[in-house]
Amino acid sequence: MGGAVVDDGPSGVKAPDGGWGWAVLAGCFVITGFSYAFPKAVSVFFKELIREFGVGYSDTAWISSILLAMLYGTGPLCSVLVNKFGCRPVMMVGGLFASLGMILASFATSIIYIYLCTGVITGLGLALNFQPSLIMLNRYFSEKRPLANGLAAAGSPVALCCLSPLGQILQDQYGWRGGFLILGGMLLNCCACGALMRPLLPPKKPLELDENALAPAEEENKKKPQPKKKLLDFSVFKDRGFVIYTVAASIMVLGLFVPPVFVVNYAKSLGNEDTTSALLLTILGFVDMFARPASGLIAGMKWVRPRSVYLFSFAMIFNGCTDLIGSQANTYVGLVVFCVFFGMSYGMVGALQFEVLMAIVGTEKFPSAIGLVLLMEAIAVLVGPPGAGRLLDATQNYMYVFLLAGCEVTLSAIVIALGNFFCISRKQEDPEAKLEMAVTASEKEGLNRAVDTEEDGEGEDGPKGRENGKVSAVKAEEEVMMEKETGEDGTGENTETSL
Repeated sequence: MGGAVVDDGPSGVKAPDGGWGWAVLAGCFVITGFSYAFPKAVSVFFKELIREFGVGYSDTAWISSILLAMLYGTGPLCSVLVNKFGCRPVMMVGGLFASLGMILASFATSIIYIYLCTGVITGLGLALNFQPSLIMLNRYFSEKRPLANGLAAAGSPVALCCLSPLGQILQDQYGWRGGFLILGGMLLNCCACGALMRPLLPPKKPLELDENALAPAEEENKKKPQPKKKLLDFSVFKDRGFVIYTVAASIMVLGLFVPPVFVVNYAKSLGNEDTTSALLLTILGFVDMFARPASGLIAGMKWVRPRSVYLFSFAMIFNGCTDLIGSQANTYVGLVVFCVFFGMSYGMVGALQFEVLMAIVGTEKFPSAIGLVLLMEAIAVLVGPPGAGRLLDATQNYMYVFLLAGCEVTLSAIVIALGNFFCISRKQEDPEAKLEMAVTASEKEGLNRAVDTEEDGEGEDGPKGRENGKVSAVKAEEEVMMEKETGEDGTGENTETSL
Protein backbone atom coordinates (compact mmCIF):
# COMPACT_ATOMS: atom_id res chain seq x y z
CA MET A 1 0.00 0.00 0.00
CA GLY A 2 3.00 2.29 0.29
CA GLY A 3 2.94 3.20 -3.39
CA ALA A 4 -0.74 4.09 -3.51
CA VAL A 5 -2.06 7.45 -4.61
CA VAL A 6 -3.30 9.19 -1.50
CA ASP A 7 -6.60 10.79 -2.46
CA ASP A 8 -6.53 13.59 0.06
CA GLY A 9 -8.62 16.00 -1.97
CA PRO A 10 -6.21 18.16 -4.02
CA SER A 11 -6.82 21.88 -3.99
CA GLY A 12 -8.80 23.51 -6.75
CA VAL A 13 -10.61 20.29 -7.72
CA LYS A 14 -14.32 20.84 -8.16
CA ALA A 15 -16.59 17.94 -7.30
CA PRO A 16 -17.77 16.62 -10.70
CA ASP A 17 -21.34 15.90 -9.50
CA GLY A 18 -21.61 13.14 -12.06
CA GLY A 19 -19.38 11.38 -14.55
CA TRP A 20 -17.30 8.83 -12.70
CA GLY A 21 -19.10 9.93 -9.55
CA TRP A 22 -22.03 7.71 -10.51
CA ALA A 23 -19.70 4.70 -10.47
CA VAL A 24 -18.51 5.79 -7.02
CA LEU A 25 -22.16 6.08 -5.95
CA ALA A 26 -22.86 2.53 -7.18
CA GLY A 27 -19.92 1.23 -5.15
CA CYS A 28 -21.08 3.14 -2.08
CA PHE A 29 -24.60 1.70 -2.53
CA VAL A 30 -23.24 -1.87 -2.43
CA ILE A 31 -20.88 -1.17 0.48
CA THR A 32 -23.61 0.48 2.55
CA GLY A 33 -25.88 -2.51 1.88
CA PHE A 34 -23.28 -5.03 3.04
CA SER A 35 -22.24 -2.96 6.07
CA TYR A 36 -25.69 -2.43 7.56
CA ALA A 37 -27.54 -5.52 6.32
CA PHE A 38 -24.89 -8.18 6.92
CA PRO A 39 -25.06 -8.13 10.75
CA LYS A 40 -28.83 -8.73 10.47
CA ALA A 41 -28.60 -11.24 7.62
CA VAL A 42 -26.33 -13.64 9.53
CA SER A 43 -29.07 -14.01 12.14
CA VAL A 44 -30.84 -16.53 9.86
CA PHE A 45 -28.04 -19.01 10.68
CA PHE A 46 -28.48 -18.67 14.46
CA LYS A 47 -30.75 -21.71 14.91
CA GLU A 48 -28.27 -23.96 13.14
CA LEU A 49 -25.39 -22.56 15.18
CA ILE A 50 -27.33 -23.14 18.41
CA ARG A 51 -27.91 -26.77 17.38
CA GLU A 52 -24.31 -27.23 16.21
CA PHE A 53 -22.48 -25.82 19.25
CA GLY A 54 -25.08 -26.31 21.98
CA VAL A 55 -25.26 -22.63 22.96
CA GLY A 56 -28.14 -20.27 23.69
CA TYR A 57 -29.67 -17.55 21.54
CA SER A 58 -27.98 -14.82 23.60
CA ASP A 59 -24.60 -16.42 22.79
CA THR A 60 -25.22 -16.36 19.03
CA ALA A 61 -26.61 -12.82 19.22
CA TRP A 62 -23.09 -11.68 20.17
CA ILE A 63 -22.06 -12.33 16.55
CA SER A 64 -24.21 -9.47 15.27
CA SER A 65 -23.27 -7.29 18.24
CA ILE A 66 -19.54 -7.72 17.61
CA LEU A 67 -20.05 -7.02 13.89
CA LEU A 68 -21.81 -3.73 14.67
CA ALA A 69 -19.27 -2.84 17.37
CA MET A 70 -16.42 -3.28 14.88
CA LEU A 71 -18.28 -1.29 12.22
CA TYR A 72 -18.75 1.68 14.58
CA GLY A 73 -15.89 1.33 17.04
CA THR A 74 -13.04 1.17 14.51
CA GLY A 75 -13.94 4.59 13.07
CA PRO A 76 -10.76 6.36 14.26
CA LEU A 77 -8.59 3.53 12.93
CA CYS A 78 -10.26 3.85 9.52
CA SER A 79 -9.71 7.61 9.58
CA VAL A 80 -5.99 7.16 10.28
CA LEU A 81 -5.59 4.59 7.48
CA VAL A 82 -7.52 6.72 4.97
CA ASN A 83 -5.46 9.82 5.79
CA LYS A 84 -2.24 7.84 5.41
CA PHE A 85 -2.90 5.55 2.43
CA GLY A 86 -6.06 6.83 0.72
CA CYS A 87 -9.53 5.36 0.27
CA ARG A 88 -8.95 2.89 -2.57
CA PRO A 89 -6.18 0.73 -1.00
CA VAL A 90 -7.92 0.72 2.39
CA MET A 91 -11.16 -0.54 0.79
CA MET A 92 -9.34 -3.22 -1.23
CA VAL A 93 -7.71 -4.61 1.92
CA GLY A 94 -11.01 -4.29 3.80
CA GLY A 95 -12.76 -6.39 1.15
CA LEU A 96 -10.16 -9.13 1.59
CA PHE A 97 -10.63 -9.07 5.38
CA ALA A 98 -14.42 -9.20 5.09
CA SER A 99 -14.28 -12.21 2.78
CA LEU A 100 -11.51 -13.99 4.73
CA GLY A 101 -13.45 -13.77 8.00
CA MET A 102 -16.53 -15.56 6.60
CA ILE A 103 -14.43 -18.19 4.82
CA LEU A 104 -12.49 -18.99 8.00
CA ALA A 105 -15.73 -19.05 10.02
CA SER A 106 -17.06 -21.83 7.77
CA PHE A 107 -14.42 -24.14 9.35
CA ALA A 108 -15.30 -23.15 12.94
CA THR A 109 -15.32 -25.74 15.70
CA SER A 110 -16.60 -23.43 18.49
CA ILE A 111 -18.71 -20.33 18.87
CA ILE A 112 -15.66 -18.36 20.06
CA TYR A 113 -14.01 -19.09 16.73
CA ILE A 114 -17.01 -17.54 14.94
CA TYR A 115 -16.83 -14.50 17.25
CA LEU A 116 -13.24 -13.91 16.12
CA CYS A 117 -13.73 -14.66 12.42
CA THR A 118 -17.20 -13.37 11.59
CA GLY A 119 -17.39 -10.73 14.32
CA VAL A 120 -13.89 -9.27 14.46
CA ILE A 121 -12.28 -9.99 11.05
CA THR A 122 -15.37 -9.56 8.86
CA GLY A 123 -16.54 -6.62 10.99
CA LEU A 124 -13.18 -4.90 10.56
CA GLY A 125 -13.27 -5.54 6.81
CA LEU A 126 -16.74 -3.99 6.48
CA ALA A 127 -15.63 -0.99 8.54
CA LEU A 128 -12.62 -0.46 6.26
CA ASN A 129 -15.05 -0.29 3.34
CA PHE A 130 -17.94 1.69 4.79
CA GLN A 131 -16.19 4.81 5.99
CA PRO A 132 -13.89 5.37 2.95
CA SER A 133 -16.83 4.91 0.58
CA LEU A 134 -18.68 7.79 2.29
CA ILE A 135 -15.55 9.94 2.14
CA MET A 136 -15.21 9.39 -1.61
CA LEU A 137 -18.91 10.09 -2.14
CA ASN A 138 -18.41 13.41 -0.35
CA ARG A 139 -15.55 14.29 -2.69
CA TYR A 140 -17.32 13.40 -5.92
CA PHE A 141 -20.63 15.13 -5.18
CA SER A 142 -21.33 18.71 -4.13
CA GLU A 143 -24.60 20.18 -5.43
CA LYS A 144 -26.12 16.71 -5.86
CA ARG A 145 -24.67 15.38 -2.62
CA PRO A 146 -27.98 15.11 -0.68
CA LEU A 147 -29.47 13.00 -3.47
CA ALA A 148 -26.28 10.92 -3.69
CA ASN A 149 -26.38 10.28 0.07
CA GLY A 150 -30.02 9.25 -0.13
CA LEU A 151 -29.38 6.83 -3.00
CA ALA A 152 -26.33 5.34 -1.27
CA ALA A 153 -28.23 4.92 2.01
CA ALA A 154 -30.95 3.01 0.14
CA GLY A 155 -28.43 0.18 -0.20
CA SER A 156 -29.18 -0.85 3.38
CA PRO A 157 -32.89 -1.83 3.01
CA VAL A 158 -32.33 -3.23 -0.50
CA ALA A 159 -29.51 -5.49 0.70
CA LEU A 160 -31.50 -6.55 3.76
CA CYS A 161 -34.45 -7.61 1.57
CA CYS A 162 -32.05 -9.64 -0.59
CA LEU A 163 -29.52 -11.06 1.87
CA SER A 164 -31.94 -12.42 4.46
CA PRO A 165 -33.90 -14.65 2.00
CA LEU A 166 -30.64 -15.59 0.26
CA GLY A 167 -29.12 -16.65 3.58
CA GLN A 168 -32.14 -18.85 4.28
CA ILE A 169 -31.87 -20.50 0.85
CA LEU A 170 -28.13 -21.10 1.28
CA GLN A 171 -28.69 -22.64 4.70
CA ASP A 172 -31.37 -24.99 3.35
CA GLN A 173 -29.26 -26.04 0.36
CA TYR A 174 -25.70 -26.11 1.72
CA GLY A 175 -25.95 -25.84 5.52
CA TRP A 176 -24.52 -23.02 7.57
CA ARG A 177 -20.92 -23.85 6.63
CA GLY A 178 -21.63 -23.73 2.92
CA GLY A 179 -23.68 -20.58 3.40
CA PHE A 180 -20.81 -18.85 5.22
CA LEU A 181 -18.41 -19.89 2.46
CA ILE A 182 -20.62 -18.51 -0.34
CA LEU A 183 -21.31 -15.29 1.55
CA GLY A 184 -17.56 -14.91 2.02
CA GLY A 185 -17.13 -15.13 -1.75
CA MET A 186 -19.85 -12.51 -2.23
CA LEU A 187 -18.02 -10.12 0.07
CA LEU A 188 -15.12 -10.07 -2.40
CA ASN A 189 -17.32 -7.66 -4.34
CA CYS A 190 -16.18 -5.08 -1.78
CA CYS A 191 -12.77 -5.19 -3.51
CA ALA A 192 -14.43 -4.41 -6.83
CA CYS A 193 -16.27 -1.50 -5.21
CA GLY A 194 -12.98 -0.28 -3.75
CA ALA A 195 -11.42 -0.32 -7.21
CA LEU A 196 -14.10 2.15 -8.34
CA MET A 197 -12.91 4.77 -5.85
CA ARG A 198 -10.60 6.60 -8.24
CA PRO A 199 -8.85 9.59 -6.62
CA LEU A 200 -9.70 13.04 -7.92
CA LEU A 201 -6.71 14.57 -9.72
CA PRO A 202 -5.82 18.29 -9.83
CA PRO A 203 -6.44 20.12 -13.10
CA LYS A 204 -3.64 20.17 -15.67
CA LYS A 205 -1.69 23.42 -16.02
CA PRO A 206 -2.19 25.39 -19.29
CA LEU A 207 0.42 24.64 -21.98
CA GLU A 208 1.12 28.32 -22.74
CA LEU A 209 2.42 29.09 -19.23
CA ASP A 210 5.87 30.56 -18.91
CA GLU A 211 7.78 28.03 -16.81
CA ASN A 212 10.39 30.63 -15.87
CA ALA A 213 7.70 32.69 -14.15
CA LEU A 214 6.91 29.76 -11.84
CA ALA A 215 10.50 29.07 -10.81
CA PRO A 216 10.76 31.64 -7.96
CA ALA A 217 7.52 30.43 -6.42
CA GLU A 218 8.61 26.78 -6.59
CA GLU A 219 11.98 27.58 -4.99
CA GLU A 220 10.31 29.48 -2.17
CA ASN A 221 7.89 26.60 -1.70
CA LYS A 222 10.75 24.14 -1.28
CA LYS A 223 12.45 26.30 1.33
CA LYS A 224 9.41 26.46 3.59
CA PRO A 225 9.08 23.61 6.13
CA GLN A 226 6.43 21.06 5.25
CA PRO A 227 4.07 20.37 8.17
CA LYS A 228 3.40 16.77 9.08
CA LYS A 229 -0.03 15.63 7.96
CA LYS A 230 -2.45 14.82 10.79
CA LEU A 231 -3.63 11.22 10.70
CA LEU A 232 -6.54 11.98 13.03
CA ASP A 233 -7.65 15.60 13.32
CA PHE A 234 -9.03 16.21 16.81
CA SER A 235 -9.49 19.90 16.04
CA VAL A 236 -13.03 19.05 14.89
CA PHE A 237 -14.00 19.12 18.56
CA LYS A 238 -13.36 22.87 18.50
CA ASP A 239 -16.31 23.16 16.13
CA ARG A 240 -19.43 23.64 18.25
CA GLY A 241 -21.59 22.31 15.44
CA PHE A 242 -19.66 19.03 15.42
CA VAL A 243 -19.88 18.65 19.20
CA ILE A 244 -23.65 19.24 19.18
CA TYR A 245 -24.08 16.78 16.33
CA THR A 246 -22.00 14.11 18.09
CA VAL A 247 -23.94 14.40 21.35
CA ALA A 248 -27.30 14.31 19.55
CA ALA A 249 -26.31 11.38 17.33
CA SER A 250 -25.11 9.35 20.34
CA ILE A 251 -28.42 9.90 22.16
CA MET A 252 -30.36 9.05 18.98
CA VAL A 253 -28.57 5.74 18.44
CA LEU A 254 -29.60 4.61 21.95
CA GLY A 255 -33.19 4.24 20.75
CA LEU A 256 -33.05 4.27 16.94
CA PHE A 257 -32.31 0.56 16.46
CA VAL A 258 -34.56 -0.73 19.26
CA PRO A 259 -37.95 -0.97 17.43
CA PRO A 260 -36.68 -3.08 14.49
CA VAL A 261 -35.16 -5.51 17.00
CA PHE A 262 -38.31 -5.92 19.11
CA VAL A 263 -41.24 -5.34 16.73
CA VAL A 264 -41.40 -8.99 15.53
CA ASN A 265 -41.48 -10.37 19.07
CA TYR A 266 -43.99 -7.66 19.97
CA ALA A 267 -46.31 -9.01 17.25
CA LYS A 268 -45.78 -12.59 18.45
CA SER A 269 -46.69 -11.59 22.00
CA LEU A 270 -50.03 -10.36 20.64
CA GLY A 271 -50.74 -13.89 19.36
CA ASN A 272 -49.72 -13.53 15.68
CA GLU A 273 -48.00 -16.31 13.73
CA ASP A 274 -44.23 -16.27 13.14
CA THR A 275 -44.44 -15.69 9.37
CA THR A 276 -47.05 -12.97 9.79
CA SER A 277 -44.94 -11.28 12.44
CA ALA A 278 -41.79 -11.45 10.31
CA LEU A 279 -43.69 -9.71 7.49
CA LEU A 280 -43.56 -6.51 9.55
CA LEU A 281 -39.82 -6.15 8.91
CA THR A 282 -40.41 -6.61 5.17
CA ILE A 283 -42.97 -3.80 5.23
CA LEU A 284 -40.60 -1.59 7.19
CA GLY A 285 -37.72 -2.28 4.79
CA PHE A 286 -39.85 -1.71 1.68
CA VAL A 287 -40.98 1.74 2.88
CA ASP A 288 -37.43 2.56 4.01
CA MET A 289 -36.16 1.69 0.52
CA PHE A 290 -38.12 4.54 -1.08
CA ALA A 291 -37.95 6.99 1.81
CA ARG A 292 -34.17 7.42 1.61
CA PRO A 293 -33.86 8.63 -2.01
CA ALA A 294 -36.96 10.81 -1.54
CA SER A 295 -35.37 12.41 1.53
CA GLY A 296 -32.21 13.05 -0.47
CA LEU A 297 -34.23 14.84 -3.15
CA ILE A 298 -35.96 17.03 -0.57
CA ALA A 299 -32.68 17.83 1.21
CA GLY A 300 -31.14 18.93 -2.09
CA MET A 301 -33.75 21.62 -2.76
CA LYS A 302 -32.42 25.16 -2.91
CA TRP A 303 -34.42 26.42 0.08
CA VAL A 304 -34.08 23.27 2.20
CA ARG A 305 -30.38 22.50 1.85
CA PRO A 306 -29.02 25.40 3.94
CA ARG A 307 -31.46 24.27 6.65
CA SER A 308 -30.72 20.56 6.37
CA VAL A 309 -29.98 20.30 10.09
CA TYR A 310 -33.58 21.26 10.87
CA LEU A 311 -34.86 18.69 8.38
CA PHE A 312 -32.70 16.13 10.17
CA SER A 313 -34.16 17.26 13.49
CA PHE A 314 -37.68 16.88 12.07
CA ALA A 315 -36.84 13.35 10.90
CA MET A 316 -35.73 12.42 14.42
CA ILE A 317 -38.83 13.95 16.01
CA PHE A 318 -40.95 12.07 13.46
CA ASN A 319 -39.19 8.84 14.38
CA GLY A 320 -39.47 9.42 18.13
CA CYS A 321 -43.16 10.31 17.98
CA THR A 322 -43.80 7.23 15.85
CA ASP A 323 -42.27 5.10 18.63
CA LEU A 324 -44.31 6.85 21.31
CA ILE A 325 -47.60 6.41 19.44
CA GLY A 326 -46.70 2.89 18.26
CA SER A 327 -46.22 1.80 21.87
CA GLN A 328 -50.01 1.93 22.24
CA ALA A 329 -50.63 -0.48 19.34
CA ASN A 330 -52.35 -3.67 20.49
CA THR A 331 -53.40 -5.19 17.14
CA TYR A 332 -51.57 -6.45 14.09
CA VAL A 333 -53.08 -3.69 11.92
CA GLY A 334 -51.79 -1.13 14.38
CA LEU A 335 -48.27 -2.59 14.12
CA VAL A 336 -48.46 -2.51 10.30
CA VAL A 337 -49.32 1.20 10.42
CA PHE A 338 -46.49 1.71 12.90
CA CYS A 339 -44.01 -0.03 10.57
CA VAL A 340 -45.09 2.12 7.61
CA PHE A 341 -44.49 5.39 9.48
CA PHE A 342 -41.39 4.06 11.21
CA GLY A 343 -39.95 3.05 7.82
CA MET A 344 -40.54 6.57 6.52
CA SER A 345 -38.89 8.28 9.49
CA TYR A 346 -36.10 5.69 9.73
CA GLY A 347 -35.29 6.22 6.04
CA MET A 348 -35.20 9.99 6.49
CA VAL A 349 -32.75 9.70 9.38
CA GLY A 350 -30.58 7.23 7.45
CA ALA A 351 -30.43 9.48 4.38
CA LEU A 352 -29.67 12.69 6.27
CA GLN A 353 -27.32 11.74 9.09
CA PHE A 354 -24.07 11.74 7.09
CA GLU A 355 -25.22 14.53 4.75
CA VAL A 356 -25.58 16.84 7.77
CA LEU A 357 -22.18 15.79 9.14
CA MET A 358 -20.55 16.49 5.75
CA ALA A 359 -22.16 19.94 5.70
CA ILE A 360 -20.96 20.71 9.24
CA VAL A 361 -17.26 19.85 8.98
CA GLY A 362 -16.57 20.15 5.22
CA THR A 363 -14.59 17.92 2.90
CA GLU A 364 -11.19 18.48 4.49
CA LYS A 365 -12.07 17.29 8.01
CA PHE A 366 -14.76 14.76 7.15
CA PRO A 367 -12.43 11.68 7.22
CA SER A 368 -11.49 12.38 10.85
CA ALA A 369 -14.96 13.59 11.87
CA ILE A 370 -16.84 10.49 10.72
CA GLY A 371 -14.38 8.21 12.50
CA LEU A 372 -14.80 10.02 15.81
CA VAL A 373 -18.60 10.15 15.45
CA LEU A 374 -18.82 6.42 14.75
CA LEU A 375 -16.67 5.70 17.81
CA MET A 376 -19.07 7.65 20.03
CA GLU A 377 -22.05 5.91 18.44
CA ALA A 378 -20.45 2.50 19.00
CA ILE A 379 -20.88 2.90 22.75
CA ALA A 380 -24.57 3.76 22.31
CA VAL A 381 -25.10 0.83 19.90
CA LEU A 382 -23.79 -1.60 22.52
CA VAL A 383 -25.84 -0.04 25.33
CA GLY A 384 -29.17 0.66 23.58
CA PRO A 385 -30.71 -2.72 22.62
CA PRO A 386 -29.37 -4.62 25.68
CA GLY A 387 -30.69 -1.85 27.94
CA ALA A 388 -34.11 -2.13 26.30
CA GLY A 389 -33.95 -5.89 26.80
CA ARG A 390 -33.33 -5.45 30.51
CA LEU A 391 -36.32 -3.11 30.72
CA LEU A 392 -38.45 -5.74 28.98
CA ASP A 393 -37.30 -8.43 31.41
CA ALA A 394 -38.22 -6.20 34.34
CA THR A 395 -41.63 -5.05 33.09
CA GLN A 396 -42.68 -7.86 30.71
CA ASN A 397 -44.36 -5.16 28.63
CA TYR A 398 -43.19 -4.01 25.18
CA MET A 399 -44.97 -0.70 25.61
CA TYR A 400 -42.27 0.60 27.94
CA VAL A 401 -39.51 -0.45 25.52
CA PHE A 402 -41.03 1.59 22.69
CA LEU A 403 -41.72 4.53 25.02
CA LEU A 404 -38.06 4.58 26.11
CA ALA A 405 -36.82 4.43 22.51
CA GLY A 406 -39.18 7.24 21.50
CA CYS A 407 -38.07 9.47 24.35
CA GLU A 408 -34.37 8.97 23.51
CA VAL A 409 -34.77 9.78 19.82
CA THR A 410 -37.01 12.79 20.54
CA LEU A 411 -34.48 14.10 23.06
CA SER A 412 -31.73 13.89 20.45
CA ALA A 413 -33.85 15.94 18.02
CA ILE A 414 -34.37 18.63 20.66
CA VAL A 415 -30.63 18.74 21.44
CA ILE A 416 -29.54 19.26 17.81
CA ALA A 417 -32.32 21.72 16.95
CA LEU A 418 -31.92 23.93 20.03
CA GLY A 419 -28.14 23.62 19.94
CA ASN A 420 -28.06 24.83 16.36
CA PHE A 421 -30.54 27.63 16.96
CA PHE A 422 -29.00 29.09 20.13
CA CYS A 423 -25.31 28.12 20.02
CA ILE A 424 -24.31 28.40 16.37
CA SER A 425 -23.97 31.81 14.76
CA ARG A 426 -25.47 31.71 11.29
CA LYS A 427 -22.97 32.46 8.56
CA GLN A 428 -23.68 34.63 5.58
CA GLU A 429 -24.43 32.62 2.49
CA ASP A 430 -21.52 32.69 0.06
CA PRO A 431 -22.65 33.45 -3.52
CA GLU A 432 -20.13 30.85 -4.67
CA ALA A 433 -21.51 28.17 -2.36
CA LYS A 434 -23.24 26.57 -5.33
CA LEU A 435 -19.85 25.66 -6.74
CA GLU A 436 -18.63 24.30 -3.36
CA MET A 437 -15.07 23.57 -4.51
CA ALA A 438 -12.97 21.38 -2.24
CA VAL A 439 -10.69 24.28 -1.28
CA THR A 440 -10.05 26.34 1.82
CA ALA A 441 -11.15 29.93 2.29
CA SER A 442 -7.67 31.22 1.57
CA GLU A 443 -7.55 29.27 -1.68
CA LYS A 444 -10.78 30.83 -2.89
CA GLU A 445 -9.44 34.30 -2.08
CA GLY A 446 -6.23 33.63 -3.96
CA LEU A 447 -7.95 32.22 -7.03
CA ASN A 448 -10.41 35.14 -7.13
CA ARG A 449 -7.48 37.55 -6.96
CA ALA A 450 -5.91 35.74 -9.91
CA VAL A 451 -9.06 36.04 -11.99
CA ASP A 452 -9.33 39.77 -11.27
CA THR A 453 -5.72 40.27 -12.35
CA GLU A 454 -6.37 38.42 -15.60
CA GLU A 455 -9.44 40.54 -16.40
CA ASP A 456 -7.58 43.81 -15.69
CA GLY A 457 -4.74 42.76 -17.96
CA GLU A 458 -7.09 42.00 -20.81
CA GLY A 459 -8.79 45.36 -20.54
CA GLU A 460 -5.52 47.30 -20.61
CA ASP A 461 -3.27 45.65 -23.14
CA GLY A 462 -5.31 43.17 -25.12
CA PRO A 463 -3.35 39.96 -25.91
CA LYS A 464 -0.37 41.11 -23.93
CA GLY A 465 -2.51 41.79 -20.93
CA ARG A 466 -4.12 38.36 -21.23
CA GLU A 467 -0.68 36.73 -21.25
CA ASN A 468 0.42 38.66 -18.17
CA GLY A 469 -2.88 37.86 -16.52
CA LYS A 470 -2.37 34.13 -17.03
CA VAL A 471 1.09 34.27 -15.50
CA SER A 472 -0.24 36.29 -12.55
CA ALA A 473 -3.07 33.81 -12.12
CA VAL A 474 -0.62 30.93 -11.95
CA LYS A 475 1.51 32.81 -9.44
CA ALA A 476 -1.52 33.44 -7.28
CA GLU A 477 -2.52 29.79 -7.53
CA GLU A 478 0.98 28.72 -6.49
CA GLU A 479 0.74 31.11 -3.53
CA VAL A 480 -2.49 29.44 -2.53
CA MET A 481 -0.96 25.99 -2.83
CA MET A 482 1.95 27.05 -0.59
CA GLU A 483 -0.45 28.45 2.01
CA LYS A 484 -2.34 25.18 2.10
CA GLU A 485 0.80 23.05 2.42
CA THR A 486 2.29 25.17 5.21
CA GLY A 487 -1.04 25.34 7.04
CA GLU A 488 -1.00 29.13 7.32
CA ASP A 489 -4.64 29.89 6.57
CA GLY A 490 -6.68 26.78 5.82
CA THR A 491 -9.94 26.46 7.64
CA GLY A 492 -11.94 24.12 5.43
CA GLU A 493 -15.20 25.64 6.59
CA ASN A 494 -18.34 25.00 4.67
CA THR A 495 -20.46 28.12 4.28
CA GLU A 496 -23.42 26.29 2.93
CA THR A 497 -25.15 25.18 6.11
CA SER A 498 -26.13 26.90 9.28
CA LEU A 499 -24.61 24.31 11.57
